[in-house]
Amino acid sequence: MIQLTRFNNETITVNVELVLRVEANPDTTLHMTNGDIVKVRETPQEVVDRTIAYKQQVFALHIDPRKAP
Repeated sequence: MIQLTRFNNETITVNVELVLRVEANPDTTLHMTNGDIVKVRETPQEVVDRTIAYKQQVFALHIDPRKAP
């Protein structure tokens, strides 16, 4: 899960496994698999970068569980 910021400065936590696609139109919009639409302050690239970092952490734990925080 990654943390993102809504336009009202509320921090939300998003399950990246449920993100269908990310668009910039011009606001960054996340389309979720359940049909929800979430607009956030971060750029699409920031969303992608946070998703990659999260998945790298998950896979590292899968390979070596001793790396758990």
